[in-house]
Amino acid sequence: MKCNMNFESWGRFPKVAHIGELVPHTIRKVGEYLDSTEPPVLPRGLGRSYGDSCLNEGGYLLSTRHLNKFLGFNPDSGIVRCESGVSLDELLQVFVPKGWFLPVTPGTKYVTIGGAIANDIHGKNHHKAGTFCNHVVCFELERSDGSRILCSRDNNHDWFRATAGGLGLTGVLLWADIVLKPVHGPYIDMESIKFENLNEFSRISAESAEGFEYTVSWLDCLRDADKIRGIFMRGNHSEKTSEKDSDMLHSQPGFASFPFDAPSVLLSNPTIKLFNFLYYNKQRGKSLKSRVHYDPFFYPLDKVAHWNRMYGTRGFLQWQCVVPPADDNKAIKMILEKITENKLGSFLVVLKEFGDTEAQGMLSFPIAGTTLALDFPNTGQRLFDILDELDKLVIEFGGRIYPAKDARMAGSTFQKAFPLLDNFRKYIDPKFSSSFYRRVGRHDLLSGGD
Repeated sequence: MKCNMNFESWGRFPKVAHIGELVPHTIRKVGEYLDSTEPPVLPRGLGRSYGDSCLNEGGYLLSTRHLNKFLGFNPDSGIVRCESGVSLDELLQVFVPKGWFLPVTPGTKYVTIGGAIANDIHGKNHHKAGTFCNHVVCFELERSDGSRILCSRDNNHDWFRATAGGLGLTGVLLWADIVLKPVHGPYIDMESIKFENLNEFSRISAESAEGFEYTVSWLDCLRDADKIRGIFMRGNHSEKTSEKDSDMLHSQPGFASFPFDAPSVLLSNPTIKLFNFLYYNKQRGKSLKSRVHYDPFFYPLDKVAHWNRMYGTRGFLQWQCVVPPADDNKAIKMILEKITENKLGSFLVVLKEFGDTEAQGMLSFPIAGTTLALDFPNTGQRLFDILDELDKLVIEFGGRIYPAKDARMAGSTFQKAFPLLDNFRKYIDPKFSSSFYRRVGRHDLLSGGD
């Protein structure tokens, strides 16, 4: 069949052609589409994955954007039941005014519940709360053979583990029960602390782990590895309330939209150095305490619609790894040294310590250790070669690369990092696939066939 619909990920790379998009408006329609459509099919929420895990070149995408109904809520337990196309933003709009918040949230609220489960997302509170699927009670999965599977820790737990973090390959998530977190209001009591090196980062992180639910750091990476500096941010939901809180319960509207595809000069290292200097020095003192709305604390980039245009038409690659804990930060230092040696600048460099809560999914990304994420403009083969070298370092230290943000890792890299992949393959729906899985999931890739 002719491919006549082009889709791209949030990173805008790759751009690939699809046969078409299936858009069911009801749960009942999902089965009808699956029954009448030739493979390959892939469920897709809001397309906020950075790489090709949300793309299905040469096949169909099954959009869940109209499966966005709330089906029930228990105020005693905080459990909400909703269809898989409900976005985190929609959930926040409804439940923050009622005194509830997401148990785990990533850096954007424009993610669906189905996407949050399929990627087993993590957030600033991983050291306290684990991943999103640690707070999922159950969900219903529809397979292409028409069967529906109710998945929980007590029923069909193997299907639960395959689907949590399973990248949409096991079937279509229809609805899910999520345990929300009680809060007093929309505000976060936040403290930001400057640090001058990775050892100081580790010390602050260790000191913050017990008393702060949310921790994360921004790094200035265009410096020698032994002089890496940054800002450590930590916070808790505020217990203070005031009259003005009633006016601030909802998500705040965005301020602007990035109006054009930016030229490459905007992404040059001098520009990034200037940005990093200004960002680091916007805070004059060593530490700063403030009370902020949850929107700028969790979702600063959501304030600018289409911010991915900043990287131009070629797009960008986000590279995120996690490496097991080490007293001297050896792996992170070596990675940052490689980045600075090659003069790879990045506006967005995030560093955080993951906790040791066991993830629920066979392919869940987080493990105990340190995670590092960077955005790089897509400059072509040289960047790909450098990222391959970084991948090798990560694997040597027993770490892994985040599938939801990947657009280019080798199949051998993926398979070495996820030892449960062979078991996971048994649960893939025969009609389902993705550009990502076809690139990294074949059996022959571990031996170098990538």
